[in-house]
Amino acid sequence: MAEFSEDALRGDIINHTGIESYVVPKEEAVRNRLEWFRDQKLGFMVHWGIYSQLGMTESWPLSREDAVWSRSGYDWEKDDELFRRQYVDMNRSFNPLRFEPEKWAEFARDVGFRYFIFTTKHHDGFCMWDTKYTDYKVTDPSCPFHTHRYANIAKQLFDAFRKQGIALAPYFSKPDWHCPWYWAPGCDLPVAHWRNPTYDPRLRPELWQKFIDFTWAQLTEIAEDLGPVDILWLDGGQVNPRNHQDIRLMELVNRLRKKYPALLVADRTVGGETENYITPEQQVPSHYIPVPWESCVTIGHSFAFSFEDTLKTRRELVHLLIDVVSKGGNLALNIGAQPDGRLPLKAMVRARELGDWLKENGQAIFSTRPYAPYFQDRWSYTCTDRDVYCMLRLKEDQPLGTSVSLPLPGVTALYLLTGEKLETCPGDNGLRVRLPERFHGTVPDALVLRMPKA
Repeated sequence: MAEFSEDALRGDIINHTGIESYVVPKEEAVRNRLEWFRDQKLGFMVHWGIYSQLGMTESWPLSREDAVWSRSGYDWEKDDELFRRQYVDMNRSFNPLRFEPEKWAEFARDVGFRYFIFTTKHHDGFCMWDTKYTDYKVTDPSCPFHTHRYANIAKQLFDAFRKQGIALAPYFSKPDWHCPWYWAPGCDLPVAHWRNPTYDPRLRPELWQKFIDFTWAQLTEIAEDLGPVDILWLDGGQVNPRNHQDIRLMELVNRLRKKYPALLVADRTVGGETENYITPEQQVPSHYIPVPWESCVTIGHSFAFSFEDTLKTRRELVHLLIDVVSKGGNLALNIGAQPDGRLPLKAMVRARELGDWLKENGQAIFSTRPYAPYFQDRWSYTCTDRDVYCMLRLKEDQPLGTSVSLPLPGVTALYLLTGEKLETCPGDNGLRVRLPERFHGTVPDALVLRMPKA
């Protein structure tokens, strides 16, 4: 990976992460793996846990600090303590009998997803794998699903996705609001007061060390017992040394990399050597970003399953992917799984529509890099070593005419992806490109053209 100049990195902030804090990994294997990551372009993210049963926001309603926004619409219980007990006890009703991991993996392969981000544990602390370090897990007898043949959910999913050749990026919440060494009873603050610990780790180092040991043990389990994995996708940026919550993460990463030298880590919003790529959430940067990054964006409005979610259209998804890729990033498209263990049918249909577009136009997306000037009006540009791809994102009310104007300088020849050469001539606003008659009056999601790289 290339070094980045101070001028290129200065002043850009994405989801509380300053790009100036990006550190190019010193390990060659990690740098090479980041180039692999930048080739992938499309990740499949799934939020799934006990919260899915009620179609509610994942974990956040537990935190009183976050109740104002996260409990919107949850009108059945106003008492904080009773609400919390009801939430925590949802492990006793979680029973997704229609869960079939192979079907998830086959769907992801068919769409064209290249890597899989799955919530092994969200902030609520409920573990979707058979961890040895807590009973608050899907395989515990307190959970009715524990007798099912697919009870060890994360392992079953990772095995199924690995068989389909899809890379693995386990999501793991560093803060654990069920852990007695993070939200510790009887400390300075009441349990569930806010998203941080109930005590100052500087004043209770023995308690904090127990939390470090617990976190290390679980992350090692994920990397080794559920592995091999390609990426550790870590959420909960409040757990970082600047906030006096130092879990000595780099020390653990170095230990894991002795066995898995190319392991990537996305330590979200923390910056520095543990954040190998940046992860803006529900947003796309307004311009080209010179460091590795990935936008995690929902197919609807909610990360977790919602009974009344409204989905993005096929055109919106195509345009979103083009926008992300032309600015140098990957798109992690999130679908929240249903309480019964299935992926929502309407969301699958919509994702397959994006996959259909990729089957025809994927060469302009996968294994490409951004091409300056990156985007102009509704044109976006990517390239490989040999070709430049020009993608015009069309509005629904913008049918194609007999020609289009391409404002990119230095064009010598243009082709459709089928190989058909197009007629061109100088125009008032760049190059005028004559389109074949079959395009006239049509409104494709995007018009994709190819030109040989100079």
